[in-house]
Amino acid sequence: MIIGDKKERAIFLLGKLREECIKILKPPFKEKFSFLFITHFPLYIWDEEEKRWEPAHHPFTMPLNPEDIEKTPSEIIGRHYDLVLNGVEIGSGSIRNHDADLQKKILKKLGYSDEEIENKFGFLLEALRYGAPPHGGIALGFDRIAAILLGLETIRDVIPFPKTTKGYALFEGAPSFVNEEQLRDLKIFIKHEED
Repeated sequence: MIIGDKKERAIFLLGKLREECIKILKPPFKEKFSFLFITHFPLYIWDEEEKRWEPAHHPFTMPLNPEDIEKTPSEIIGRHYDLVLNGVEIGSGSIRNHDADLQKKILKKLGYSDEEIENKFGFLLEALRYGAPPHGGIALGFDRIAAILLGLETIRDVIPFPKTTKGYALFEGAPSFVNEEQLRDLKIFIKHEED
């Protein structure tokens, strides 16, 4: 089999093909629990539409080797990871950056100017300058875990209040309009641009 396209698109298509093969072949790992940790993701990915580098997970991930920050963005590996169970991602996390100077370099690679970095992330850089310990985290998708344990194909069957395919939450009646009183209570003001 040959798939030809830009690297990211080819990888995406191969992933979809893998999912379809699993449905057809029903491999034996579906009968038992097979865990896998995926590591060594790129820190940055190229956004073809925006024509710029974007964070692969988020802009606060620590590079695997901090000295690599001087390399081309495509060469930098991040310290983030996914936990996969039977081919389904059930958790994702990262080791966060705790160095202010390194964080600034990461943001510069994303195209932020010094002024934008100060305006949007100055509080974070200031906090990091006071010292933060190395730290990380992981978020687990309990809905995905429940679906796997129950042998279900979709998480919609285990989510208490699932949304429709168009993003409507029927139980809560969301999204809905907010009135002026609700906005006022929350101290939210809408500024209309003049034509």
